[in-house]
Amino acid sequence: MIRRAAVALVLAASAFAMIPGSPAQARACRIDFECYTTYYSDASKTTVVGSLYESCTGTRYFDGVRTGYLTFQETRCF
Repeated sequence: MIRRAAVALVLAASAFAMIPGSPAQARACRIDFECYTTYYSDASKTTVVGSLYESCTGTRYFDGVRTGYLTFQETRCF
């Protein structure tokens, strides 16, 4: 009985480990800042596949695909 439980636990853990994780999230845009996040296809960051713009009023504009390869820029609002 204990052996079956151990085998079931190992199988469940290995199946869970095979599930791909979600893409990395850009950090939150702070209050009174305008933020722009660019998403790339791979670590070389040569091909842009998506972008997120967050305005000073809090409006968000997203286009494309989110990936784990990104750059984040912020500028203080006036």
